[in-house]
Amino acid sequence: SEILSDKLKEAGIEHEVLNAKQHEREADIIAQAGAPRAVTIATNMAGRGTDILLGGNWKAKLAKIENPTPEDEARLKAEWEANHEAVLASGGLHIIGSERHESRRIDNQLRGRAGRQGDPGVSRFYLSLEDDLMRIFAGDRVVAMMRAMGLKEDEAIEHKMVSRSIENAQRKVEARNFDIRKNLLKYDDVNNEQRKIIYSQRDEILAESSLQDYIEEMIREVMQGMIANYIPPESIHDQWDIEGLELALREDLAIDLPVAQWLEQDRRLDEEALVERITEEMVNRYRSRREQMGAESAASLERHFMLNSLDRHWKEHLAAMDYLRQGIHLRGYAQKNPEQEYKKEAYNLFVNMLGVIKSDVITDLSRIHVPTPEELAEMEAQQQAQAEAMRLQLSHQEFDGLLAEEDEITTEQNAQANPVAPVFEAPASRNAPCPCGSGLKYKQCHGKI
Repeated sequence: SEILSDKLKEAGIEHEVLNAKQHEREADIIAQAGAPRAVTIATNMAGRGTDILLGGNWKAKLAKIENPTPEDEARLKAEWEANHEAVLASGGLHIIGSERHESRRIDNQLRGRAGRQGDPGVSRFYLSLEDDLMRIFAGDRVVAMMRAMGLKEDEAIEHKMVSRSIENAQRKVEARNFDIRKNLLKYDDVNNEQRKIIYSQRDEILAESSLQDYIEEMIREVMQGMIANYIPPESIHDQWDIEGLELALREDLAIDLPVAQWLEQDRRLDEEALVERITEEMVNRYRSRREQMGAESAASLERHFMLNSLDRHWKEHLAAMDYLRQGIHLRGYAQKNPEQEYKKEAYNLFVNMLGVIKSDVITDLSRIHVPTPEELAEMEAQQQAQAEAMRLQLSHQEFDGLLAEEDEITTEQNAQANPVAPVFEAPASRNAPCPCGSGLKYKQCHGKI
């Protein structure tokens, strides 16, 4: 639009440019786009679906006048009627398209700017063989035909065969875009199913007053997966990594359990019983900490950790799904169905994400420090001591301020009781006017001996 505007400026043609930069003036530009000799350069999106009144919009002009009178309204309406007749006589609104678009719908919308509500109008589109539409979809055949006909470089071509070739090219583009959208919708259906699950879980977290049952179930699931890393299912004792398990419990969940001591005390303790005992220890620790915090505070804290973990990992999951969709078509080279592969990979990513969310929530709840009653009493005593020290400091500052204020008042009173006579510099002559401004000579005023 700006390139065309520069060319019209070089030709000395007054015009308006309607693009995204002129969004504040869009209504005014469209209102007068149908005036006689008005030239408006508009982008595809600007002003679509807006009636362009032939002859201009006299009501828009009237709205700009402060306190309009009936005479102003009659004058503007008479001017519009004359302009309206002049535009009708010249053929109405003329639409000139600088290119044909990939979609015929856009071309028809641009054509529709002329001929609205029965007004006369005409539209004409200009193309180049170097336009993307012609070059990609219809270029070779049309170029060969042009060369066979011996047409020159800048010669205009108006033939039904060319128009049909353009429409066929547009149909190809529309069909291709339709297939792209259809294929994209299949992948988005997978995302949408996962989105429904996540949002339903989020709504449940917000709606439930107590999340204790959810947390205890999550503890059991997380502990089973964690212990399985160090005690493989259906394995013998020699394959168990008890030291690694104790270290993981201590560092990740901030709980110190003597698992090795349990095994020494009870040689019959198998894998399932050990998992159950560790899980019960974690659940009992969670319940005691919850009672210590209070039901309301614990629920608020649990809701905060669950929502924070859910939102953070869901955003990361969406980014991973986007990367997966961009490269899943390469599976076709391995004679695999990209759509089925995407569903499989997306399911695995989703299951892993749910596991990570539960693990993060349990880890955060286990690591948080819940102060004991003794610690709370000590903290309260420290706060009281700090408040008392601050109160003493403020009282000292107020006393110092009062002393300074008294000194200032005493100084002012002494100055009023013992005024100091002003000193003026003696002029060169004793007969000169006194510098104090009294109007007397210096020798008769401040120059008296």
